[in-house]
Amino acid sequence: MGDHKEQPLRVGAAIRRRRRALELTLAVVSERSGLSVPFLSQVENERARPSKPSLERIADALDTTAPDLLAAADPACSVDVLRADDEALEPGQARLRPLVRGHHQLHAMEFIGDHDERREFQHRNDELMYVVDGAVEVEAEGRAHRLGRGDTLYLSGGVRHRWRATVPDTRVIVVAVADHIEAIEDRPRRR
Repeated sequence: MGDHKEQPLRVGAAIRRRRRALELTLAVVSERSGLSVPFLSQVENERARPSKPSLERIADALDTTAPDLLAAADPACSVDVLRADDEALEPGQARLRPLVRGHHQLHAMEFIGDHDERREFQHRNDELMYVVDGAVEVEAEGRAHRLGRGDTLYLSGGVRHRWRATVPDTRVIVVAVADHIEAIEDRPRRR
C-alpha cells in the first residue's frame, strides 16, 4: 500500500505543454535540439520514447531540465514510495535514478557511477550534494572541491558548477529546490 502504480511516464505530453507554454514551434525545438521535427512529433504524441541524451537535448531546447520534464510527466502524489531498483549494475556502469516522483517543490536524484563531466549546471534555487559512497570533484566558482564518503556540498541558487566521480561506483544524492519555485529573492550573483 502507498506504492505508486507502475505506469509508463507520458513525457511527450509534458514536452508539448512546455513547448506551448514557451510559444515555440516544433521547428524551433528541432533547430535548438538538433533532433528532427518528425521525431519530436512522435515523442509528443507518445509514439516514440526519447533516450536519456535526446531527452536532455529536448530539455535544453526548452530551457528546462530532463528531471523537470519527467516530473511534469507524472501526476503529483501526496505520499509515494519509490522502491530501490533490484537490477544489479555492472561495475563501472552509470545510472541516474529519481528519488522523488512527480512535480514537487524538491527534486532528489541519485547518481551511481559517472556522468557527463563536461555538462555544466546552474539552478535557480539552492542545492545540496551528498556523497553516499566513493568520491567526487566539484568545480564551482573557480575552485575544485574534493568530496568523499559522507561529505556534503551546498550550492546557492545561480552558482554554475560541474562535477565528476573520481572513484568507480560512486553514489551521489542531489537534492534541490525545484526551479519552478520562487524560493529566494533574486540576488546579485557573485563573480
